[in-house]
Amino acid sequence: MPENSFLDSLNEQQRAAVIHEGSPLLILAGAGSGKTRVITTKIAYLIAEKNIEPWSILSVTFTKKAANEMFERAVALEERASDAQIRTFHSFGSWFLRKYAEHAGLEPNFTVYGEDDMATLIKKAEPSLSTKEVRTAVHQISLCKDYCLTPDDDLGIIGSEFDLNDIYSKYQKRLRATGNADFGDLIMLPVQILESYEEIADYIHNRFKVIMVDEYQDSNIAQYRLLQSLSGVKQGSDTYVCVVGDDDQSIYKFRGAEVENILTFPQKFPGTEIIKLERNYRSTANILSAAELVVKKNHHAGLEKTLVADRGEGGKPVLAFLPDQNAEAKFAADLILQSLEGPNSQPGAKYSDWAILYRTNAQSLGFEKEFLHRKIPYVVVGSLKFYEREEIKDALAYISFYANHKDEISFRRIINKPSRGIGEKTQDKIMETAFLQNEQGAPVYSDLLENLRKWQLSGNLSKKASDGAASFIKLFDTLANCFDENKALSDFVERVIRDSALDEYHKAGDEIEGTTRVQNLQELVNTAVPYKCTMEGLLQFLDAINLDRTLDAENQAAGDDSVTLITLHNTKGLEYNKVVITGLEEGVFPRMEKAGAELEEERRLFYVGITRARDELYVTSAAKRCLYGRWDFMRPSPFIKEAASAFTVVGQAPFGFPRVKAGGMSGGTVSFGRDASAFAGETADDEDDGLSSKWKKGAHVFHDDYGDGAVVAAYKNSGEFVIEVQFSTGTKKKFLPKYQAKSLTIIKD
Repeated sequence: MPENSFLDSLNEQQRAAVIHEGSPLLILAGAGSGKTRVITTKIAYLIAEKNIEPWSILSVTFTKKAANEMFERAVALEERASDAQIRTFHSFGSWFLRKYAEHAGLEPNFTVYGEDDMATLIKKAEPSLSTKEVRTAVHQISLCKDYCLTPDDDLGIIGSEFDLNDIYSKYQKRLRATGNADFGDLIMLPVQILESYEEIADYIHNRFKVIMVDEYQDSNIAQYRLLQSLSGVKQGSDTYVCVVGDDDQSIYKFRGAEVENILTFPQKFPGTEIIKLERNYRSTANILSAAELVVKKNHHAGLEKTLVADRGEGGKPVLAFLPDQNAEAKFAADLILQSLEGPNSQPGAKYSDWAILYRTNAQSLGFEKEFLHRKIPYVVVGSLKFYEREEIKDALAYISFYANHKDEISFRRIINKPSRGIGEKTQDKIMETAFLQNEQGAPVYSDLLENLRKWQLSGNLSKKASDGAASFIKLFDTLANCFDENKALSDFVERVIRDSALDEYHKAGDEIEGTTRVQNLQELVNTAVPYKCTMEGLLQFLDAINLDRTLDAENQAAGDDSVTLITLHNTKGLEYNKVVITGLEEGVFPRMEKAGAELEEERRLFYVGITRARDELYVTSAAKRCLYGRWDFMRPSPFIKEAASAFTVVGQAPFGFPRVKAGGMSGGTVSFGRDASAFAGETADDEDDGLSSKWKKGAHVFHDDYGDGAVVAAYKNSGEFVIEVQFSTGTKKKFLPKYQAKSLTIIKD
């Protein structure tokens, strides 16, 4: 394939990044700048034009969706790219550990423990911990592994209210005894192996001659060290290293991400060349102006970039000041319905054009209620995922235990589900006798199924427990003969669900609760169809599931045509035609008591939200919000003050806030539509018999029937002066003061 066929569609910066070779490369890719095109084109270019063997290319990213897209686009350009390793970080770690399981102290058939599994293991290792402490320990141990810290290290950087070293040590012993790994192990253990076994490190350096990392700003310390170890930079390896990222989009500190990894890359990888992708193909110029005003407060020396819009100037973003969170939800609903049904609606307009963004999941409730009332279809991204449902976890535990009979977490979940008379105390006794030491004195579990068999034959179990143990053992003895490489794994999964009686167990729950658990179990069977009915196929099936047990937005279906309700963190990598970013108030966004580096990350989160918008951007700030069971008066977020000149302002701006009209001129409220402006706090006509001077917005009132409240809007409607009062009970009512003043009393503050 001629070289130009790869490069003709690229701009000058993209082309330079693709053909670069030799020294380490940092591609600083601004939002919407086509970084995926650059990465996939570079993979194809290296194979077709530079004769790099595809199997010697390793490209890693953070989500399964991104890895799949990268793989498909690279293969579309060059078929041989199908032999390259294009994976998520954790998928690569799993591949590596299956290859070198014995060096990591793992069973070759290990499964991957999620947070719930970790919590169970920690509780068994340290029973004195409360449920809250267990959850804290799960988070802190995960952070330890993100920093490549062991129980023997100083864990002061993590901080804890209990002896974290001791709990971490006990957890690790228990975890190693199962022969399984947790998500942190998938990165930390390969680092330890590569740093400890020179022959393995040499093999990897020779195997992978090109290493590319996408979204490098989201990498943690362990992932940075893995990159160092894989590339052999300390050993002077000639492996080509290319990382792609954007320091302005580093928003996952709570997951262990370190923005310093990308900021210091040129120092850690000597000779680094930096290429900036600054041409934006997503948003209009006015939207990018708002984004730049926000994020420039964070700019770091040497990595500044200026995005240039490819799609023209576009309309100016709108900043709406609203009375409260109920008006905020109504404002969003009005915008959506007007875009589809109003006088200015456009042909082809869809609900799915719109996304409502918020800082925390709890903020979705108001929009859900309003949208239900207004018959606006919506989907909430971030709700319970398929693989997190109880019935699915049960079935997967049976399958995982079949793969590894030392798996304590799976054993405890399924041994008494359905009930077999084997309660927690009996389980503890069984586990105690299974907890042994190997020849080196390290703790390890014996085969739990064989141990249960011994207990069942010993006569030390009750009749019910003995019968239950016998049925459990028989199930797995029978399953041992069910593999057939000529069949799909779905046959095996269906057999597990049926023979374990999980289908009957959850069918009863469906009948009582009106749920669809049996249908969900059938869907699990369907997902196993692409895999062969072999142990290898079973492990591939479990890997595909276990490596996708996060609450990312990537696998949340948005429906055929629905408005998306989504947290700002979950929007990373997504884009929408029209975006409403809500809750821009101090204490909400940014969150309370954020300062220094944390405040900078909050600002980057706002930047990410802004740059999700293609055509229209709206930002809302409420004067009052119900927090912790009471209404609080709010102050605008400092972020919108920083970017005020980029917005058209509607509604009643608070005292001291720069009020900007379209075109950037100072002045009063700007209206952009009759209905929307009313809910942005449209002011009333002066010819109102003096009522407006008395019944002002913000006035505190008392009503005989509804109690305390505040005036949240005042306006003329068909010649009559109308006020809207929000009561502390949550009720909102409209009144005509000219006729109803006797039932309302103004309270002097």
